[in-house]
Amino acid sequence: MATISKYESVIIFKPNLGEEATSALLEKFKTLVSENGTLETVDEWGRRRLAYPIEDENEGIYVQFLFSSDNTFPAELDRQLKLSDGVLRSLIVRK
Repeated sequence: MATISKYESVIIFKPNLGEEATSALLEKFKTLVSENGTLETVDEWGRRRLAYPIEDENEGIYVQFLFSSDNTFPAELDRQLKLSDGVLRSLIVRK
């Protein structure tokens, strides 16, 4: 039996995607989290300077998700984030 835990995820999107593509990716991940758990909050931090360049980018668009799900879903979310071209970096932690 899977247990339900609370998670926090921060996703950094590529800044050169454009507003529509960024919104589409954000909706994709919101839907994925909602289908596999309970999406509590989505906090869009906006465009920020990175601490160090990633893939020759100096800025990124930051979004934070707080959600609850069973303990098998974060691995699938991480896999989907890594497959997505518009994501520079992501981190998922259990709270």
